[in-house]
Amino acid sequence: MYANILTIAGSDSGGGAGIQADLKTISATGAYGLSVITALTAQNTLGVAAIYPVAIDFLRAQMEAVACDIRIDAVKIGMLGTPDVIEAVSQFIDTLRCPVVVDPVMVAKSGDRLLHADAVAALSAQLIPKATLITPNLPEASDMLSLPEAKTRDEMMRQADLLLEMGAQAVLIKGGHLTVDESPDLLASDAGTQWFEMNRVETINTHGTGCTLSSALASYLGQGLGLEVSVSKAKIYVFEAISAANELSVGRGHGPVHHFWNLRRSN
Repeated sequence: MYANILTIAGSDSGGGAGIQADLKTISATGAYGLSVITALTAQNTLGVAAIYPVAIDFLRAQMEAVACDIRIDAVKIGMLGTPDVIEAVSQFIDTLRCPVVVDPVMVAKSGDRLLHADAVAALSAQLIPKATLITPNLPEASDMLSLPEAKTRDEMMRQADLLLEMGAQAVLIKGGHLTVDESPDLLASDAGTQWFEMNRVETINTHGTGCTLSSALASYLGQGLGLEVSVSKAKIYVFEAISAANELSVGRGHGPVHHFWNLRRSN
């Protein structure tokens, strides 16, 4: 039986991130994708031209329509934007009993802000304590903690401990912004810490990697895999998707990763 994975996130008209990347990833990793759209973006590989938030009543209607009919095995939460959206999603999460992966999307690859500054506190207070796993990159961890961005593994470990104190069951800090040849991610929970290593891929086509990783994590957790196994499989999936990104020709900026690299190889 396929697991049903719900993504609650913004839409990317360029197809490389957001809901579009989430649904591609969920399908590619063996599950069935459901979606609730929090905002529409006019976006391409060069940047975000406009953001159109979904009305709160319609956001709630989407969530209720899915939940009243379809079994939800895991949830991935991405771009939320405002405190009102965070509150509505937080209340919805209270009605579920499944793994919840929160990707604290704050800034697009192009540098455009996707989470209002006043919403960071709401995210930390209302949603993070309900998360099975949160997946900040180094700038996002810095933003959430109001600390300088981590530059070393020791600083990543200290910030992971501080993020755990916010109430999430586990934290995966992504080390892709470190200026080293590797791309180390740190998983921290009450059970301890574990590093997940991967070589860095030289490409500018990394649009949507955060969305892709968090969706893969939700997919694997929803299929019943343990946390460490899910992180390992998700990191391998993203590595391969980045490695195959140059096979695509999408836009003139930061292009998307190749979500269906595994299908291409099977043919």
